[in-house]
Amino acid sequence: MNIKEEEKNKGFICINCKKWVPVSKYDQTVNRNHCPHCLWSKHVDSDVTGDRMSFCNTGMKPIGLTSKTPRIDKWGMTVKGEIMLIHECIKCGKISINRIHAQDNVGEIMNVFENGILLSPEKNNSLKQREIVILEENNREEVKKSILGE
Repeated sequence: MNIKEEEKNKGFICINCKKWVPVSKYDQTVNRNHCPHCLWSKHVDSDVTGDRMSFCNTGMKPIGLTSKTPRIDKWGMTVKGEIMLIHECIKCGKISINRIHAQDNVGEIMNVFENGILLSPEKNNSLKQREIVILEENNREEVKKSILGE
């Protein structure tokens, strides 16, 4: 099934675990771009999110967690950035940042966090050059609170 057929059928087959991933406006997954079971994504966008212009179409592995830059809300209060998944294309190396969804497997999110802690210094530096700061051991409580509600 190609990308257009999957979108027409309101979902997609995970490139990694091969499970069907439904996409529905009724369960708040209209913008889902990764599997809720294994958290893998597919490299379909080229330059702009949603452009579906990539010819790569290879799996994007979740390699770690980061957080959005804190912002100031309309009342002047600082809002902490939400926890995000970092995906890396296993073919071309493109990096993308994606929102975590309520339906995502919590155990897998924590596994991605653990694996992110173990990234090589070279990979960490490469991410920092792109202004992506990977969450590390000192962020564990923040991650648990955000993901597990602890």
